[in-house]
Amino acid sequence: MKNILVTGSDGFIGSHLTENLVKEGYKVKAFTYYNSFGSLGWLDSISSDIKNDIEIFSGDIRDPNGVREAMKNIDCVMHLAALIGIPFSYHSPDSYIDTNIKGTLNILQASRDLNVEQIIHTSTSEVYGTAKTVPITEDHPLCGQSPYSASKIGADQLAYSFYSSFNLPVTIIRPFNTYGPRQSTRAVIPTIITQIANKNKVLKIGSIFPTRDFTFVQDTVRGFLLAIGNKKTLGQTINIGSNFEISVGETINVISDLMNFKPEVRQTNNRVRPKKSEVERLFACNKKAALIMGWKPKYGNIDGFKKGLEKTIEWFSRIENLCNFNSNLYAI
Repeated sequence: MKNILVTGSDGFIGSHLTENLVKEGYKVKAFTYYNSFGSLGWLDSISSDIKNDIEIFSGDIRDPNGVREAMKNIDCVMHLAALIGIPFSYHSPDSYIDTNIKGTLNILQASRDLNVEQIIHTSTSEVYGTAKTVPITEDHPLCGQSPYSASKIGADQLAYSFYSSFNLPVTIIRPFNTYGPRQSTRAVIPTIITQIANKNKVLKIGSIFPTRDFTFVQDTVRGFLLAIGNKKTLGQTINIGSNFEISVGETINVISDLMNFKPEVRQTNNRVRPKKSEVERLFACNKKAALIMGWKPKYGNIDGFKKGLEKTIEWFSRIENLCNFNSNLYAI
């Protein structure tokens, strides 16, 4: 498979994936979210030699006609386009249904009609809710504790239903908490880094008690790459997680040590999820990824986490990057 469409290519993970696909020799069409400014999101920041090898298609994942047009002559579609902010899903849930579920349906319908060889659909560890057993395997019960996670459960089940009903070649990749350069400050690690990089004496944060399985973006991207053309992945859901658990509070300490700056940590009410909506624990089992795809994290355990954080801190600390983020604004 040589012709690959990446939806959500202008986003955090999507832009890294698009770059790596070009480097691997694939012919890439980048589906970006249309806007009147001509902005390509994070694709605007990649090197020109890579960008010149990408075919750009600007559209809206909610539009079935545009999706079908983008998918013509495509061998594999890597579907990452989604609304992902959890707080925003509390007051605008309709947009999550339209984008995450109906957008996925558009991809599946077009793939079926156009005989696409593989659909790699992106899930999220949020679909598990607070862990009932750890480490979390792919057989763990699903629990939508936010409208966002509920919409992703719906999208995942829809993707699997097309595999079951129509033998559509669907692979579901389920990343845990990916972090790295270009991530929005709606996520906790960029929130911490940008506030410290700006020498804020008070670090504003939500709950410090939940634990997460943070996975460096290059590990996540490698999981997607290993799924391409792998028939063992068809009809499967596969966790991509580091199998390393750390609390938000401990993460603040690690980043503070790496950046040599110790702010006062202050929990602010507007950053705290409703009690029943907070996912208290995420901790991935990645044995299936190793068995089916030969994937193992290069940034696993505490040493790997620090290595990934160092690269992330270095990127955010550059003035040309830091100026793109308002550390005083709570991004939802």
